[in-house]
Amino acid sequence: MALTPRRTIDERRQRALTRYYIDAGAGGLAVGVHTTQFAIREHGMLRPVLELARDTTRAWRGERDVALIAGVVGETSQAVDEAELARLLGYDAVLLSLAALRDAPLAALMRHCRHVAEVMPVVGFYLQPAVGGRLLDHAFWREFAEIPNVVAIKIAPFNRYQTLDVVRAVVESGREDIALYTGNDDNIVADLLTPFRFECGGRVVERRIVGGLLGQWAVWTHEAVRLLDSVRDAGSSPLEPEWLTRAAALTDANAAVFDAANGFAGCIAGIHEVLRRQGLLAGTWCLDVHEKLSPGQERELDRVTRAYPWLTDDDFVAEGMSRWLAD
Repeated sequence: MALTPRRTIDERRQRALTRYYIDAGAGGLAVGVHTTQFAIREHGMLRPVLELARDTTRAWRGERDVALIAGVVGETSQAVDEAELARLLGYDAVLLSLAALRDAPLAALMRHCRHVAEVMPVVGFYLQPAVGGRLLDHAFWREFAEIPNVVAIKIAPFNRYQTLDVVRAVVESGREDIALYTGNDDNIVADLLTPFRFECGGRVVERRIVGGLLGQWAVWTHEAVRLLDSVRDAGSSPLEPEWLTRAAALTDANAAVFDAANGFAGCIAGIHEVLRRQGLLAGTWCLDVHEKLSPGQERELDRVTRAYPWLTDDDFVAEGMSRWLAD
């Protein structure tokens, strides 16, 4: 989310960000989600931001297919209204956050999800409790997978046990048309490399996480796309130890960007700081004036940038900057 010092939308730089993600090779954009800042709703920015991302994408993508996913939040009435808006604006699916229903029982959660799925294709969202999510057990995901208009699930509990709950539930549902995406910024490479196998109906079923829907990939996106392509090329070949080294490096870098040392307090500001250093953003301003870089976070960003230059895409950004910022 590109803001001016007055915390209004910086449309020129917001367009530049969208153009950057498209040219970097991203398969889609998630708009109005955590890293866009949920607070855009309180500031009357949801529709303008969704429209700007849509219009920029359509004008810039050329012949490429770029999926547009709109974040949907709130109680059922709000979530349905936001899904209706996404449909009106031509989005492909909605990413459904359940953070507003923190204490709702399973039956109420399922009614909520079904109401939204009647409006738009739904991407389920297992958001970690540390940043506003709630625990969603195997029983929830098993029933969730029965909703016909569920097309994907973003798995982001930052927890291995809970990640397995989701994959096993989808396997047990028999649905082969639900795409699984990692949102586990602390375990990206391992999630992408792992063939998950579960016994189901007397046979062993294998599923893979096919991509990422990640805050981490809002920065250094060109290299993130190359990493994903490399994982796909690796296929079922024997795992080389170097993959484990890459996995640890990316997790270390994410700890700096997402401010893991301070309970993720500076995660959005950390993303903004990386983009600011590259020139894509003018500053790290967030809608919440109290949301900023944590003490020591800049030093951590300096450290990981020096330690893992292969994760960054500074040269790619420098080459494309003038085109992306052009009106």
